[in-house]
Amino acid sequence: MKLRILPFIIFLSIHQFLLAQDQVSAETYKQAETQLSFNTSQHIDRMNVRPNWESDDRFWYRILVKDGVEFVHYDIKEKKKRTFDSKAELDKMLTKKAERPSYNRRKEILSPDKSKVVFIKDWNLWMRNLKTGAEKQLTTDGIENYWYATDNAGWRQSERPVVLWSPDSKKIATYQQDQRHVSDMHLVRTNVGAPKIKSWKYPLPEDEKIIQIERVIIEVDNDKMIRFDMPSDDRRGTLCDDISCSGAFDDNQWINDGKQLVFVSSSRDHKIAQVRIADAKTGKVKEIFKEEVATQYESGQGAINWHYLEANNEIIWYSERDNWGHLYLYDALSGQLKHQITKGDFVVTRLKYIDKKKGVLYFEANGREVDRNPYFSHLYRVDLSGKNLKLLTPEDGTHSIRFSPKYKYFIDNYSQPDVPPISVLRNLDGDLIEKLEQTDISRLIATGWKAPNPVTVKSADGKYDLYGLVFTPSNLDPKKKYPVVNYIYPGPQGGSVGSWSFRPSRGDHQALAELGFVVVAIEGSCNPGRSKAFHDECYGNMSVNTLPDQIAGMQQLAEKHPYMDLEHVGIWGHSGGGFATATALFQYPDFFDVGISESGNHDNRNYEDDWGERYVGLMEEVDGVNNYEVQANQLYAENLKGKLLLAHGGMDDNVPPYNTNLVVDALIKANKDFDLIIFPNARHGFGADSFYMTRRRWDYFVKHLKGLAPPKEYKIEYKRDPRLDRA
Repeated sequence: MKLRILPFIIFLSIHQFLLAQDQVSAETYKQAETQLSFNTSQHIDRMNVRPNWESDDRFWYRILVKDGVEFVHYDIKEKKKRTFDSKAELDKMLTKKAERPSYNRRKEILSPDKSKVVFIKDWNLWMRNLKTGAEKQLTTDGIENYWYATDNAGWRQSERPVVLWSPDSKKIATYQQDQRHVSDMHLVRTNVGAPKIKSWKYPLPEDEKIIQIERVIIEVDNDKMIRFDMPSDDRRGTLCDDISCSGAFDDNQWINDGKQLVFVSSSRDHKIAQVRIADAKTGKVKEIFKEEVATQYESGQGAINWHYLEANNEIIWYSERDNWGHLYLYDALSGQLKHQITKGDFVVTRLKYIDKKKGVLYFEANGREVDRNPYFSHLYRVDLSGKNLKLLTPEDGTHSIRFSPKYKYFIDNYSQPDVPPISVLRNLDGDLIEKLEQTDISRLIATGWKAPNPVTVKSADGKYDLYGLVFTPSNLDPKKKYPVVNYIYPGPQGGSVGSWSFRPSRGDHQALAELGFVVVAIEGSCNPGRSKAFHDECYGNMSVNTLPDQIAGMQQLAEKHPYMDLEHVGIWGHSGGGFATATALFQYPDFFDVGISESGNHDNRNYEDDWGERYVGLMEEVDGVNNYEVQANQLYAENLKGKLLLAHGGMDDNVPPYNTNLVVDALIKANKDFDLIIFPNARHGFGADSFYMTRRRWDYFVKHLKGLAPPKEYKIEYKRDPRLDRA
C-alpha cells in the first residue's frame, strides 16, 4: 500500500514545486511594501527646513533625526544655532510666542487685525467678534443656490467662505453665487436601509448658462453692501479650473487703503482676462485692459502673478504672448503696455516678492539655465525696468523658497529627484549665510533603496526633448527581460513626474519595480512648465493624453536598455491618468497589453464644466460632430484586446462614477471581458481603501504582465513614523 502511495506523493511534490515557481511570494510583496512612502520616510534624517520666524533675524524649525525629533533655533545676527530635544524646551527661550486666535479654520476666515471672523450660515455671510462672541448677519437675501461667499459646487466641496478682507479689516470683497440654473449631481451612498442621496450643483459643458457671480463689497461695521455696477461674471479664475485655486478670493487686490479693488474677470472659455478696478464706495467699475488668447489664458504656473503697484499706478501682468511665461508692466491709468520685464526662452512660474521701494522683483522660473533639466526651479531677481537679472540660487536642482517676514532673508531647500535636499540660509543677494541641514539618506540606502533614473527622450513628432524618471528593480539583471509599466498623468494641469524635487517614494513606482517591472514616467508635451506651444499641443483634444509621446519615449529607452520588454507593456493612472489609461487600451491596443484605469474622466461631457472648457473649449458641433463626444472613451471600447481593470469610488464628487459606468456599459455591449472594482462609499482618491487598490494593482500586473500568481489577499499595513510620537 505504501508503494502505491509513493508515486502520488512524488507527483504532488513536483506539482507543488512547479506551482511555487509560478507564484510571487508574500515575502516579495513585503519587500515591495518597504518602498512605499510611509516606510521610506522613516529612514531619512534632517530633510528640509520649514522655518517658523520669530522675527526677520530669528527662526526655529523641527527636524526629524534617527532617534526622534530635534527643535533647532537659529539667530542670524549672532550666527548661533541651538538644538533642543523638545518643543517645551525651545519655548523657554523664544522671545515671541506665536499668537493663535481660537476659531474654526475649516469654516471661518480671520480678519487682518485678528479681532473677528466671517462664516457662512443659512446661505448668507455672518461675522463673529472673537472677543465677545457676538454674531452679526452681514447679508440677508441669500437663498439656496443663490448664496454668498461660497465656492461649493462642481468638484469644490468647502464650508469656508471665499472672501478678501481689506487691510484695515473694515471691508470684505466677495460675491453672491447664482447656481440656480445649472445641472444637478446625485450620488447614492451604500448602506443598510433606505439609500442616502447626496445632491449638489455640478455644472457641465452642456449647460447653456454656468455659475455666475455678482461681485460685492461689504462694510462690516456699517451694515452696508455695495454691488458692482457691472453684469455678473462667469465663475472663472486665471490660474486653475476654479475661481478660488488657493482657497481665498483669488484675482483680487485691495489698493489705496481699501478705497478701490483691482480684479480680473475671466471669460467662460478662459480665452479673455479683463483687468478692472472698482470703487469701494460706489461700486463703479473701470475697464483697464484685457488679454485675449486663442487657447486659454493662465496667470502663472502654480501661483497668480499679476500685481497692482500703487506708487506709480502700474500693474505687473503675466502673459505667454511670446510663447514663454513672462512678466509685463502696464500703466493702470491708460491701460497701455509700458514694457516687458522678463524675456527669454524660459518660464516665470511664481512672482514671490516685490521690493516696491527699490523696484525689484523676486521670482521663480524654469528652464533658463543652459544644459539643465527645464523643470528645475530657481529664484531670480530683476529690476522693474527689466535690467539686472540675477540668479540667486545657482545650484542645479529644484529650489523651494521661504522668505523671512520682512524679506531680508530666505530659506532655500534644493534637490533633484535622485539627489537629497540641502537646506541653506541666504540673504536677498543670494549670498550663502549658513548651511542649515544636509539630508542624510544613509539609513535609507542601507535598506536597499534605489533612486529613480532621470532620462531624456524625444517627443513623438521630434520637436521636443522630454524628461522623465525610470524605476528599476534594486536587483536588476541587465541580461534579463522585464515587463514595462507606464505611469501616466497627462495633465494638462500637471504631469506624470509632478515635482522634480527629491522624493524617497513616488507613489508605488519603486514598489512595482521591486516586483520585477521597469516603471516609466514621462512628462509629455501638453503638460505645463514649459513653453506655451508645448502646453497647447493637446488643446482641444484631451484624448491625445500624451500617449504618442509615452510610446515613443519607451521605444527609445528600450533601444538603449534591452532589458525593457516592450512585448509586455502595462499602463496605469488615476483621474486624468485613468482617462488616459483606457484611451491607451482602446486606441493603442497593439502596444499596451494591460491597463488599470482609476477614477477616470472618460467623457468630459460628464465632468465639471470648468476643466473641459479650459482645455477643450466650449462645446460645439462641427459638421454634425460634437467636439467633446469624439474624445469619449466609451466610443472606442470595442477595440479592447488586452486586460483592463476599471476602478472608481461610488461617492466620487470630483469625477462622478458614471464616467466609468459609461465605459462599463460600452464594454458589455461590445461583449468584451474586463475587470471592475467599485469602492461603494469612497471618494476620488479612495481614502481608507487606497492601500487595497494598491495591492490589487500589484496583483493585476503580476498576473497579467508577468503571468505569475500573486500571494493571496496580501494586506498592506500602514505604519506611522514612530519618531512623530516622540515629538
